[in-house]
Amino acid sequence: MGAKTEQGSRIRVIVAGAAGRMGRQVVAAVSREPDMALVGGVDVREQRVPVDPERGDEAIEVKGDLAAVVAEARPDVMVDFTHPSAVMGNVRTALGEGVRCVVGTTGLGARDIEEIGRLCREKGIGAVVAPNFAIGAVLMMKFAEIASRYFSAAEIIELHHDRKADAPSGTAIKTAQGMSQAEPARAEAAATASAPAAATATTAAGGEDPVARGQSVAGIRVHSVRLPGLVAHQEVLFGGPGQVLTIRHDSISRESFMPGVILAVRKVTGLGRAVFGLEHLLDI
Repeated sequence: MGAKTEQGSRIRVIVAGAAGRMGRQVVAAVSREPDMALVGGVDVREQRVPVDPERGDEAIEVKGDLAAVVAEARPDVMVDFTHPSAVMGNVRTALGEGVRCVVGTTGLGARDIEEIGRLCREKGIGAVVAPNFAIGAVLMMKFAEIASRYFSAAEIIELHHDRKADAPSGTAIKTAQGMSQAEPARAEAAATASAPAAATATTAAGGEDPVARGQSVAGIRVHSVRLPGLVAHQEVLFGGPGQVLTIRHDSISRESFMPGVILAVRKVTGLGRAVFGLEHLLDI
């Protein structure tokens, strides 16, 4: 179990969260790739899920026990789009059985990332954890990092559908962290900021309530919007004397994430460590 054993053999893939909106997109995307084989699906809701509604009536049996699916299907890679409360249990089970992981579930903390890295080192296999698999979003984050070297004032607005479980989004957090690393003064200011003081501040007459300015992430204000009708959107606004620069990315369909997911499935089979962020798989 694990890496491909024969050159040219298909990558065996299971999808955790296969009955969800993202999971169904992954099921269809994997099924279309000639070098991949969809061999199983897992979800808390056991059901039959169409493999690709555009191509016929074929369906996959989605089961509730990940360990049993791994034992039966013998996958090379697990793709996880589930829930922050479930993802680490899934990753521990998969990596423990030598199955590489591609994780798009957000809400992971620093300790979770460290644990995934440790498990990969112990097994000598790879994992790709990315807050956003849209290649345009990865470029947006890179452009924001570059712009941050020249603008000291910036804020992030991220907008997602109303069923997203975490806020701020993983994309916004990673964007802010990259911007902070590109601008050392901002990182230093973030390290010395008093979060409790900001959280308990009240608005004085004619004054400003820091809470109304959004959550501070790595020294950058992040504003989260959750509304029906949205998919995944983010803009980074930079301000300077006499000018404003806006860098924005919009995913208007979940199809936008599929090229990045497919790229990660292919690349993870050749990795011997965990990487955080799709940019590590791109030449940017």
